[in-house]
Amino acid sequence: NYVERIETYCGNLGLASERGQARDDIRPGLRVVGFERRVTVAFVVEANRVVILRLHYGGQNWDQ
Repeated sequence: NYVERIETYCGNLGLASERGQARDDIRPGLRVVGFERRVTVAFVVEANRVVILRLHYGGQNWDQ
């Protein structure tokens, strides 16, 4: 059930792709957004799609 909620959340990023925090300091176009306080979703918005780059769980150091 938890994985399904993450998949649904990520699938809906295209509906409001400018959400989250821009992190151009790490990679041009990179955005990060939290999911249920435990998962950080790193993604980029391309012309016709949103690309999920990584999912980081818990206290992982995602900005390196």
